[in-house]
Amino acid sequence: MGNGNCKKLFNSTRKPEGLLGELMVKSMNKGHAAVSDWGMEHITKLHPSKIIDLGCGGGRNAAELLKRFPAATVHALDYSEVSVQKTKQFNQQAIKNGRLQVTHANVLNLPFSADTFDLATAFETVYFWPGPLESFKEVYRILKKGGCFLIVNESDGTNKADDKWLKIIDNMKIYTVEQLEFFLTEAGFSEITIDHKNKKHHICILAKK
Repeated sequence: MGNGNCKKLFNSTRKPEGLLGELMVKSMNKGHAAVSDWGMEHITKLHPSKIIDLGCGGGRNAAELLKRFPAATVHALDYSEVSVQKTKQFNQQAIKNGRLQVTHANVLNLPFSADTFDLATAFETVYFWPGPLESFKEVYRILKKGGCFLIVNESDGTNKADDKWLKIIDNMKIYTVEQLEFFLTEAGFSEITIDHKNKKHHICILAKK
């Protein structure tokens, strides 16, 4: 694969489109599984009835949330039409059973009423969100009082090895723990719990409304 196509492929992590986007979304389900499952270990004591997975990618994490919370319904959302379609394909039975809905929308303007969800999740996606503070305020708005926002990232903004992704992927920003905590606090969240795997540079943040 030439440098041009390589850049196009990795740029599709931000907003998967076309054939390259389909390939990327398929790889996301496998590539992000380990860190996503690690992140989900931090919400085992929660009992949400309505969950929203923001930046749902290929739909694997939505399926895992359904499995871990059998009494809950999940709403998966992405601003990539490719991701929306792949999530629907990956979770056909859950959609038929009425446990999953999938929406094409942007985190800056979430099409939901205030105080709708008990839990919002964002796995490997806030790197690409436009205006993190504004986006986090939208997440805060749609969460019920006492609801939680889970952010899981493989990169913590301190690993020089990750700089290559910033050169390849347009408009990608890798935030530090301190930056994310600041945005969450400014958006209104409280009781912010952080698990930071320093050696692996993984971050898991759970913030309560």
